[in-house]
Amino acid sequence: MEIRIACHADLDSIEAIYDGILTQEEQQGHSYTNWQRGVYPTRQDAEAVLAEGSLYVGEENGQIAAAVILNHRQLPEYSDIRWEYPAKGDEVLVIHTLVIHPQAAGHGLGRQFVTFAEETARAKGCKVLRLDTYEGNTPAASLYRKLGYRYAGVTKFNFHGILENLILFEKQME
Repeated sequence: MEIRIACHADLDSIEAIYDGILTQEEQQGHSYTNWQRGVYPTRQDAEAVLAEGSLYVGEENGQIAAAVILNHRQLPEYSDIRWEYPAKGDEVLVIHTLVIHPQAAGHGLGRQFVTFAEETARAKGCKVLRLDTYEGNTPAASLYRKLGYRYAGVTKFNFHGILENLILFEKQME
């Protein structure tokens, strides 16, 4: 899989991934993400981070199969967590909204994207990589633990008007 910075032409595919995940969760009657259709994630969210240059896509055989946002933006609730690895804002890279199209799930793309995020963090001189995920997202939490991420805590977030508990992870970049 080739991971690259997203371009405007990728937005339809990214939106299709968001829709595919939400549709799958609706059909299964279980939400790992706690996302809400029309609230988050949306095409407008992707457009905003595309303009910032922090949206990346994974392409396989000419198809966009995954996307992620990588930036230094720590939500205000991150200050509620006792981080083991202290770092200034620009020394922290944060993984946001890592998505894999349901048809491409289970083939190691999440692991590849996390490895890419770590490489990006090191290249930017970041000391730590942080992320959050919905407390019910056991597949994501399991992946992060397997990849050496430290569970840092849980806190209540008000994200787009939705109150939810998110668990947070961190990994020191060496």
